[in-house]
Amino acid sequence: MNHTIKEKLAVLPAQPGCYLMKDKNKTVIYVGKSKKLKNRVKSYFTGANDRKTQRLVQEIVDFEYIVTSSEIEALILEMNLIKKYDPRYNVMLKDDKSYPYLKITNERHPRLLITRKVKKDKGKYFGPYPNVIAARETKRLLDRLFPLRKCNNPPGRVCLYYHMGQCLACSEKPASEEMYKEIKQSITSFLHGGYHEIKNQLKEKMYKASRQLNFERAQEFRDQIQHIEIVMEQQKMTLNDNVDRDIFGYSYDKGWMCIQVFFVRQGKLIERDVAIFPFYDDAEDIFISYIGQFYLHLNHPIPKSIFVPIGADTDLLKELLDTDVHTPFRGRKKELVELAMKNAKISLQEKFSLIERDEERTILAVERLGRILNIETPHRIEAFDNSNIQGTDPVSAMVVFIDGKPNKKEYRKYKIKNVSSPDDYETMREVIRRRYTRVLKEQSPLPDLIVVDGGKGQMNVALDVLENELGLDIPLCGLVKDDKHKTGELLYGMPPVVMPLKRKSQEFYLVQRIQEEVHRFAITFHRQLRGKGLLHSELDNIAGVGEKRRKLLLTHFKTIKEIRKASIKDITNLGIPKNVAEKIITHLNKVKK
Repeated sequence: MNHTIKEKLAVLPAQPGCYLMKDKNKTVIYVGKSKKLKNRVKSYFTGANDRKTQRLVQEIVDFEYIVTSSEIEALILEMNLIKKYDPRYNVMLKDDKSYPYLKITNERHPRLLITRKVKKDKGKYFGPYPNVIAARETKRLLDRLFPLRKCNNPPGRVCLYYHMGQCLACSEKPASEEMYKEIKQSITSFLHGGYHEIKNQLKEKMYKASRQLNFERAQEFRDQIQHIEIVMEQQKMTLNDNVDRDIFGYSYDKGWMCIQVFFVRQGKLIERDVAIFPFYDDAEDIFISYIGQFYLHLNHPIPKSIFVPIGADTDLLKELLDTDVHTPFRGRKKELVELAMKNAKISLQEKFSLIERDEERTILAVERLGRILNIETPHRIEAFDNSNIQGTDPVSAMVVFIDGKPNKKEYRKYKIKNVSSPDDYETMREVIRRRYTRVLKEQSPLPDLIVVDGGKGQMNVALDVLENELGLDIPLCGLVKDDKHKTGELLYGMPPVVMPLKRKSQEFYLVQRIQEEVHRFAITFHRQLRGKGLLHSELDNIAGVGEKRRKLLLTHFKTIKEIRKASIKDITNLGIPKNVAEKIITHLNKVKK
């Protein structure tokens, strides 16, 4: 524990608030809240912690705290700070998925749509549907049953759906607003459990059509009834009050938590959501924080009712979410909460082996790699590789691995500007200079370890730029391939020495993954540029030939050689003007010469 932390711990207030843990780069790596800041923050640096929490504490070199007037303010502030800083250890918020809704638009001729965004546009929304297939099947069923607008045709210009009786908008006399209002009410009733009445009405129509010997029409009604049964009745009824509610349960063990959410819509358990993540604070507090962030940070819709297990602070959640939150103590509602808890426990047990295996491959491998190199744990690794074919179109690429996992959002591609000949060393010099000049200018996070694809020469030029030009002291190593073009040796130090990585160790597999990934990324970029260059040199310099005409020519003639053989008439038959066709033939023949 450093002197700064000791001094701050001594003056921590016993009041509610939030704390921000920072690493050596002053980057916020964890945000938490507490009823008593003094007790919570001290607990990180005193007493026994599990291995996972120890890993977090080892990275903390400073912290800040913000005092709030109440626990609810601390909870809201925590969510805002996590959203702002996106700390690496607050992993429970990495879920950015959104669920689909059914929407009836607020238009003169309303439509039924599937959307993932709820807007204040006076449209009517139903859902969410955690299972997108269920949403599509339900929409398909409603499209068959209710004739809302399905085309953009003006009145009087009928569409196919009009002839099928499924679109009223384009008839000569469009439906009245009153009729659309009735249809909206019918759809609302249908989705809120009133589909039994619709099904009975269809049965009567089916029997009537059958008595009139209109068997084709009767078959249509029968198919609609079957669709209702398949889509709407395949799910088990769970509650009889038809209230939309979410039911939470959780389980925790060995520093990991699993939270299960059951989505109940119109009395039906339609889907569940599962989240498994490491945690570093009190389990009950983390559970409350997760629920708040689930709705307010991830923008899940807040239902009319939320069930939580015994021990959860329902008053705090009610104040935060402004909805009914309570713990049921008897009956079917209690059984559902217990079922969510049971599922959370089972999911956590099933995932433990996978979690531990993944941790062995990633963060533990990173820690061991740091020990072998005698450096601090390289949480952030940046790797570089160059690509060219006989000196043409030289490029370089960089990949980023954080805690042993690729972070593709931070990958970068480089077109080499100042190297014309096939010089791998000068290419590496240029890209290292460009990368870290920009990092310093933008004050972006510096890596804990730099990996270059190559040996002593590449390492020398990279170190020269880092130390002599930019004044940076960042550990750097080289990766050398064997005669089969596979990862062979890890070099480190000056002069470089081979580091003792066991071939079957996870740390060796880690550097192998890094080398293969950066090579793949560089090769892919180089191929893209070469492909564009080949087309550009022959067609894109011709006045009047844009991307559409280029695609048209290549689709029809297949190759540049075949275009060169074509006559002007062959080209104009594709709809290309004669003057442009003449330019194409003239230009391609000049290039040939």
